[in-house]
Amino acid sequence: MKEALLDIHGYVESDAIKEIEKTIAALDDDIKLLRIIHGHNEGHVLKNMIAHPHKVRSKRIKRRRYTKNPGETLLELY
Repeated sequence: MKEALLDIHGYVESDAIKEIEKTIAALDDDIKLLRIIHGHNEGHVLKNMIAHPHKVRSKRIKRRRYTKNPGETLLELY
């Protein structure tokens, strides 16, 4: 499975939403996973924002997944 990486450390919520949605829209169709690095200590606001289905919107988002790394979230894409 091909994947892409996006680091949103230091972003404010509104800018992070725009960057994530812009990145998803620009990804090739063969990329099925977007790994988003939001940080652990100060990243909980961004992590919660990514988890909320009405904040980050894209028809390509199939599912949100969490790993053992609390500083990242995975978006599975159609």
